[in-house]
Amino acid sequence: MRVRKAVLPVAGFGTRVLPATKAIPKELLPVVDRPALQYVVDEALEAGIEHIVFVTGRNKGAIEDYFDIPYELEVALEKKGKDAILEQVRSTTLPAGAASFVRQQSPLGLGHAVWCARDIIGNEPFAILLPDVIVKAKPSGLAQMVEAYNKVGGNIVAVDPVPMERVSSYGVIDPVSRDGRLIKMSGMVEKPPVESAPSNLKITGRYILQPEVFDLLENQDPGAGGEIQLTDAMARQMESQDFYAYEFDGKEYDCGSKAGYFEAVLAHALDNEEIAEAAKALVKQYAGEL
Repeated sequence: MRVRKAVLPVAGFGTRVLPATKAIPKELLPVVDRPALQYVVDEALEAGIEHIVFVTGRNKGAIEDYFDIPYELEVALEKKGKDAILEQVRSTTLPAGAASFVRQQSPLGLGHAVWCARDIIGNEPFAILLPDVIVKAKPSGLAQMVEAYNKVGGNIVAVDPVPMERVSSYGVIDPVSRDGRLIKMSGMVEKPPVESAPSNLKITGRYILQPEVFDLLENQDPGAGGEIQLTDAMARQMESQDFYAYEFDGKEYDCGSKAGYFEAVLAHALDNEEIAEAAKALVKQYAGEL
């Protein structure tokens, strides 16, 4: 079966970017002219995703509103003849029936958030995109993974290389064999010591999983931090199903941290046709003052 549905866990508190997230969902913090979440949704749509399941929490209603039709705003823009802006606004609206919103009522971990989407996903493979991570790539990061999935099936996680001296800060894969960017893997190791790390390929917030993971998550014991961890269920699933890693062609930005968020804004500003030249001038100006 092809990958038609995706889960976006958006229930987190955004503690790493407080105090901004006291009133604004972290996923809606702007990266130049659109919220970080828009980039992730666009990535999913480019990969052929037809239905997105947003797993939300309390005080996240603004996410649902963002992807809805803002009638008053559209009418006002139309009357003022601001057609270019109107087109941009309309492009953010998801088609009717293309999105579902379910609540994760308690912060019990990523695995629990994914499990909350089980009835909407049903018995078919699905993608998971962590909204903290923006992947800048052409074709999109998930589109590259879907192309690989269509060839080999199984389960796929996105990876990208980090300097070996930094592997102890990440979860990395244990590779078995490699065919281009596709890597057969036998396991995952969370924050290994440099001297014993099986690779420098870190897991990067994009997954394609088979639906059997829901049965594992339903009975998954709490792991690190007392939460239900998706990686624990994946490790169990690996005992009976093929798992691959895909080293995507692109750049990822961790918008969950202040430094990563700043990097994402800077990179997208430099790539924005409207403000790229101004952004470059500002970078040069401040670089000269350091």
